[in-house]
Amino acid sequence: MTSDHFQLQHRLIATRKVIGADGLEKYVTVNIAESPLARLRHRRVIDAMQFDAGERLRRDFTLAGLTPRMGIDLTQPLIRNAGCQRAEAPLTDMVLAAKQRFTAAMRAAGPGLNDLLFDVCCHLRGLEEAERAKGWPVRSAKVVLAIALDRLADHYGLRIRGRARLRGWSKEQAS
Repeated sequence: MTSDHFQLQHRLIATRKVIGADGLEKYVTVNIAESPLARLRHRRVIDAMQFDAGERLRRDFTLAGLTPRMGIDLTQPLIRNAGCQRAEAPLTDMVLAAKQRFTAAMRAAGPGLNDLLFDVCCHLRGLEEAERAKGWPVRSAKVVLAIALDRLADHYGLRIRGRARLRGWSKEQAS
């Protein structure tokens, strides 16, 4: 059995329409098994709204340049100040806006939930790995992730809000 055969059996290939840097739409083939959120969406553990909220958080994390680096970033421009010392390049408006959106989203999710969102959406860790790292019971991360993604969707305004019927929980309100 070759490694190609092994890789093929663990892929979930799909075609997606994306907008390129030139503004034109094109179709690309993606492996949706690479993302834990995409796998959960494919297995219908989370719904489309929760998936979109998680992907939006991941996009802001990536655009903000918060991914860990394993070495020197040679793509950054070299800026020297008057003393010929290397100075930090100013961040672009896009990066700053993405950092602000990411920070606001993590703050809206709240403590405890934002840790799991960070692991699953940003660092692409599986639910089992997150449960082991946090010492949680088996299959508990699935429920916590659903709550966290719902709170994130509320923050992003993805949930459709309408008129809901108010229910009374006391004996006086029920009559």
